[in-house]
Amino acid sequence: MSQSWSTSWLLWALLSAAFAALTAIFAKVGVAHIHSDLATLLRTVVILALVAAMVGFGGSWQAPGEIPARTWIFLILSGLATGASWLCYFRALKLGDAARVAPVDKLSVVLVAIFGVIFLGERLSALATLGVVLIAAGAALVALG
Repeated sequence: MSQSWSTSWLLWALLSAAFAALTAIFAKVGVAHIHSDLATLLRTVVILALVAAMVGFGGSWQAPGEIPARTWIFLILSGLATGASWLCYFRALKLGDAARVAPVDKLSVVLVAIFGVIFLGERLSALATLGVVLIAAGAALVALG
């Protein structure tokens, strides 16, 4: 099944990367004069408002009772992991350079590949495996350099 560029996962992934880069820069400046946990809370309130508006105006609301229990469990776990990640990320930005923190944070790409293979039964080609190794090496070089 072919997808047009406007609905391609690649477009959304590239936009995610661009916004993640801006997040690091904006957060580094924003966390400079307040505790990193408070900065995370304030950022989360903004995100909540934005996503609530998107769900409300985009017509994607679904009654909570219609959502399967398994979905709730994994979304709650994902939310807890996201919160922990954000708290750690902002603390790291408070203490370190954005140019070093962000690449280490992107080791999540490596971990997702590994976890995808182990827990989801996904397969990586030799070329994809090489890419994962290079991402890990690149993050290490930036962090240690």
